[in-house]
Amino acid sequence: MKVDQVLQLIQAVSDSELTEFKYEEDGVKLSLKKTEGRIVQVQTPVAAPAMVQAAPAVIPAVQGMAPAAPAAAPAPEAEVPAAGEVSAAEADALPAGNVVKSPLVGTFYAAPAEDAEPFVKVGDSVKEGQVLAIVEAMKLMNEIESDFTGTVAEILVENGQAVEFGQPLFVIK
Repeated sequence: MKVDQVLQLIQAVSDSELTEFKYEEDGVKLSLKKTEGRIVQVQTPVAAPAMVQAAPAVIPAVQGMAPAAPAAAPAPEAEVPAAGEVSAAEADALPAGNVVKSPLVGTFYAAPAEDAEPFVKVGDSVKEGQVLAIVEAMKLMNEIESDFTGTVAEILVENGQAVEFGQPLFVIK
C-alpha cells in the first residue's frame, strides 16, 4: 500500500463515524483507531519477515471531528480553522513572514544525515524550491522545499521532532 493510499484511507476514517478500522493486504496489517479526537495508526507485518515494523504514529484528527468518546450532549460548534490553516492565536505567536508548513505527518530532520550540516540555518538565504529539511513518514524521506525566496527568519521545530500536517516549520522573510 502506498503512502497516498494510506493517507486517503486515514482521511476516509476521519470523516466517517467509525471508531476503529482494520485492513490487511500483501503481508501488511493496518489498524486505525480514533481515541480522544486523534487517529492512532499502527502498521505491522503479518507474514513478511523482510518487512520492517513501523512504529505507531499519531495522526492529527480532522479539525472539528468529535472524539470517539462515549456519546454525550453534542459539543457546541466553534469556529475552527480548516486543516493546514493557522488560527488567529497561532498567527499572533508566529513572527512576521512567509510560513513553510509540513505537508504531512512524520519526523522532522534538519539535515540529510546525522553527521551532516543542516540544509539551512537561521539567517541563510533560500530560493523557491530549495530543500529546507526532510520529513520522514512511514520510512520514506520527503524533502520539504521552500515555497518562497528570502531569508530563514526562524526554524520552528527541533531536529528529530514529530510534526503534524500543516504544522509551521520555517518562517521565511
